[in-house]
Amino acid sequence: MIRRRFPWLSYLLVGTGAVLTVVPFADMLMTSFKGPDEAGTLPYRFLPRAFDLSNYRAAIQQLDLPVLFRNSVVATAMITGSVLLTSSLAGYALAKLRFPGRDFVFRLVLSTMMFPPFLFFVPHFLILVHWPLAGGNDLLGRGGAGLTVSIVALAMPFLVSSFGVFLTRQFMVSIPDEVLEAARIDGAGEFTVWWRIVVPQTRPVLVTLGLLTFVDAWNEYIWALLVSTADPDVMTLPVGIQFLQDHVDPTRTLPIVMAGLVLSVLPVLVLFLLLQKHYIRGVMLSGLK
Repeated sequence: MIRRRFPWLSYLLVGTGAVLTVVPFADMLMTSFKGPDEAGTLPYRFLPRAFDLSNYRAAIQQLDLPVLFRNSVVATAMITGSVLLTSSLAGYALAKLRFPGRDFVFRLVLSTMMFPPFLFFVPHFLILVHWPLAGGNDLLGRGGAGLTVSIVALAMPFLVSSFGVFLTRQFMVSIPDEVLEAARIDGAGEFTVWWRIVVPQTRPVLVTLGLLTFVDAWNEYIWALLVSTADPDVMTLPVGIQFLQDHVDPTRTLPIVMAGLVLSVLPVLVLFLLLQKHYIRGVMLSGLK
């Protein structure tokens, strides 16, 4: 009722929210072009005196940006690919296959969503340390560092997502069983039914899940910091930027840190712009808010 009588109020609220969201990113971008004597000084200047790209060159050199990018890209790709594959397969099994204990398994998956991920970081780390025949360990997992010195350690705790299983399962329930039965009558196996019928129909939801997983994995900090303490060579971009900010004079390196943050945000922004249409459709179809 209020929206119909005062339509301008909706536009005002949306516009205010958009401004509050964009301003911090714009300030980060402008700060990345400022000189060392401009950042953090009063009176505050939003625009730099001169747009200089030296901060980006310094960020690439001081942060060893190519290595950090490589680690982040590899770990994020492993996590995103695994989550999409396992969520789609598990969601199909829980939605369309009948087997004893199916509802119990689904409730068990839902129950794991109540626990925060960092609650299991220490057990995960100990498992990776004692991984057999890896990192100098013997068959009993003793004598070395296990998988903690491998880039695989960055992805191991996040390869399966209970939220992803729940999301894909809820969407796949709406697929008519008659379509799947017709494919089975024609001789299609379960894998063929899943790949040729179910996956194409769930593409918007899978794109949404993939984008959400990509953002979470790209910005993961606590687990990446824990793993990088065992092997600095697997340090990711968020850890490297925070390391620079904590160990160097912030008044001099703030523009460099902002330049690193801009570079770290670019992959997520580009991916979202490329998949925006599928993402919005997936949100609408899956009922996400």
